[in-house]
Amino acid sequence: MAVSIRWFGHSAYSFDIDGHKLLIDPFVSGNPVAKAQAEDLDAEVILLTHAHGDHVGDSVEIAKRCGALVVCNFEMGDWYMAHGVENVFQGNPGGTFSKGWMSAKWTVAHHSSSFPDGTYGGQPNGFVIRGGGATIYHAGDTSLFGDMKLIGDEGLDLALLPIGDCFTMGIDDSIRAIGFLNPKLVAPMHYNTFPPIEQDAAAWAARVESETSASAIVLDPDGEFSL
Repeated sequence: MAVSIRWFGHSAYSFDIDGHKLLIDPFVSGNPVAKAQAEDLDAEVILLTHAHGDHVGDSVEIAKRCGALVVCNFEMGDWYMAHGVENVFQGNPGGTFSKGWMSAKWTVAHHSSSFPDGTYGGQPNGFVIRGGGATIYHAGDTSLFGDMKLIGDEGLDLALLPIGDCFTMGIDDSIRAIGFLNPKLVAPMHYNTFPPIEQDAAAWAARVESETSASAIVLDPDGEFSL
């Protein structure tokens, strides 16, 4: 049982879970730090945290090309089906999607959500993902919130947390979030893609190591690590 994780920059990831392919928020085209090309990505499942363009990204094109199942909230699912995506699973916070080799439980996220065309995108969210013997929290775009303590009760091997500030929590609140979540490992996301969210990831990692019980993993875009 194994999980390999690749970060494309921003909040976009691919997971290889025991040979199965999962994408999260695949924003590659138009992502100034991404090295990957959308046409080279495939997936069995695509998880989407909310409807903003820097998270929807290339998901429609990838889903149509690969026949991937798009897993998202209810309102987003309606939008995807209206745009020709045939395989959609709709849920909302508290619900769980399960598919043999993985599961994804919706969590709340404190943010906004609308598609680039202005369509309402429903409740933004994160996911607690289980597969390959690991439990991983992708927080989506969110501020700090106290119920992260409940997410920490899930027993997290890895937390993927935004640190960019401006649109999400910044470094100070991410350190507090790590205390609530108590993951073994933590990696930063949603930073250094655009000027308003520039952050010093090395300084963040030093604080993680000195102020929390977690170990920090900082990747360059297109970097990989395994659990």
